[in-house]
Formats: sequence, C-alpha cells, structure tokens
Amino acid sequence: MWQYEKRLQFPVNIKNPNPALAKFIISQYGGPDGEIGASLRYLSQRYSMPYREVAGVLTDVGISCS
Repeated sequence: MWQYEKRLQFPVNIKNPNPALAKFIISQYGGPDGEIGASLRYLSQRYSMPYREVAGVLTDVGISCS
C-alpha cells in the first residue's frame, strides 16, 4: 500500500515581510525554464493522470514549486 503525507521540510515563520525582495525573488523564478514553468507543467499534467493518488502528489509538487 502506498501512503503520502504532506509535510513541510522546514518550518516557515515570516517575521518581517519585504515586498521589494519578494518581487525580486519571484522575477528569478520566471521564464520557460524557471520554477513557475515547471510548476505549471506539474499542475497541468495532474488533469490527465489516471490515478487520483498520484494526481494529488502532482498538485502538491506543483504548488510547492511556485
């Protein structure tokens, strides 16, 4: 039997949000070979996946990439 648990690898605690830095970081992820492109490919492939359990994993991977 296969079981999947969604957990964060590291705890996230944002104390001082910085919108300017966030905008810069997001710009580094863009582009056809960037993280956003990979994320969208994972999210689009989940709709053609015949197994719902694996589709959930693709959703989680696609969301965590973005």
